[in-house]
Amino acid sequence: MLRHGNSLGLASHLSFSHIMKPFLTLLLLVLLAPRAQAAQRIGKAEVREGANGVPCFTISEQEEKRSGTPDFQAINVSDSHGKPMWQMAMPRERTFPVSHGMCIPYAGRVQALPQTPAAVLEEGRVYQVVIETRKANNAGAPRRYVARFCFTPAVHAAGSRSHAVSMPSDCTAQRRPFQER
Repeated sequence: MLRHGNSLGLASHLSFSHIMKPFLTLLLLVLLAPRAQAAQRIGKAEVREGANGVPCFTISEQEEKRSGTPDFQAINVSDSHGKPMWQMAMPRERTFPVSHGMCIPYAGRVQALPQTPAAVLEEGRVYQVVIETRKANNAGAPRRYVARFCFTPAVHAAGSRSHAVSMPSDCTAQRRPFQER
């Protein structure tokens, strides 16, 4: 039975405008909303003790197994406040694969690459390294690999003191120096 001339057979309190107004609003929101992209996964970098106690950086073994070897773009080391300590970038036309077996030393040894002068890293301060990579064929591969690190005192068997790369939890406790995992 039709009431008040409503051709849809709905009660008088539900008019065409009551139904269409929310529908049109929702349609406009969907059409005008920016396209949401899935959040890019951040990979795990690894910090090792390199030559002369200088840290070197790479991707973790698990990341290489999961996503393969990414193409290097840039590396940034900063302190816990975000102050840049050292940066190096590859020219657009050049790159190299970053594998777990290789390590990029702090302050770099390739002087031909664009980089900033390296600041001195201090004992007990936490730093962060970010390895940026170029877009990979693997859609799930990270574009960034991140790790935190610091220096702690290490005493060698001969009694000489040096610094070893350590994980941040070891920075305040001054426990064992970092050991390659």
